[in-house]
Amino acid sequence: MMTAARSADSGLAGPGELDRYPYGESAADRVGAPVWDSPDQDLGRVSRRAAGSRGRGLHGQLVQQLGQMIVSGDLGADRPLVPEEIGQRFEVSRTVVRESLRVLEAKGLVSARPNVGTRVRPVSDWNLLDPDIIEWRAFGPQRDDQRRELSELRWTIEPLAARLAAGHGREDVQQRLVDMVEIMGHALGQGDSITFSRADAEFHSLLIQLAGNRMLEHLSGIVSAALQVSGGPVTGCDRPNETSVGHHGRIADALAAGDRSGAEAAMRQLLIVHPEVERVVPAPREH
Repeated sequence: MMTAARSADSGLAGPGELDRYPYGESAADRVGAPVWDSPDQDLGRVSRRAAGSRGRGLHGQLVQQLGQMIVSGDLGADRPLVPEEIGQRFEVSRTVVRESLRVLEAKGLVSARPNVGTRVRPVSDWNLLDPDIIEWRAFGPQRDDQRRELSELRWTIEPLAARLAAGHGREDVQQRLVDMVEIMGHALGQGDSITFSRADAEFHSLLIQLAGNRMLEHLSGIVSAALQVSGGPVTGCDRPNETSVGHHGRIADALAAGDRSGAEAAMRQLLIVHPEVERVVPAPREH
């Protein structure tokens, strides 16, 4: 049986209170320990599953739950995480808890040391390029910073990828890019935002692959995560419209023609379609 002292020390609420995140508030606005819903609801429903934990049953859901709580600030830096208590609160086995904490440790969110136990690490230690952490930050109190940082990163990565991809001669990939543009146009006409988003994500993933730079390709997961994050600064990929489809088409045409400058310029135009994005686009330096 858990003691009140241990519960207070770990920051975990009492039994029967699991998974309620008032994401509209900052962690500083909330008083007391984090509140979690009932175990049955928590383990049967996760509102936003990241790609890294999707479809993994209890293990994946626990990773998602704890990850969101850490990123949201409900479990602050240096907070101890007691495996036995986590297992009781979520009604999962020691093995599930142990595996989940290992995943979080690999993401830099927690550290486990002998005689110290498992504790939450500071933000400076997190793997901020991890797709799960990108999503968790985008739906937590840090959402504005996350979306701005993603927009700035895309502005750096994707125009370069488009320039490198131009004229690489991979006709099969170039044709696939054209197919994605056609699918996006058809989905727009049908009002099918899900199909539009999937074709959009594949377009950008293929383009980065076509660039032929393995380090850039390694960053494709960041772009995919960015495309799945809605709200905040709006680029041409965030709102399905004819202008966005047109810019994607111009990128595909420039790639097929081997027009490096044209491909790069078209990508930049795509990323600044909407005026509200101008604040996240790096301003030109004065000389």
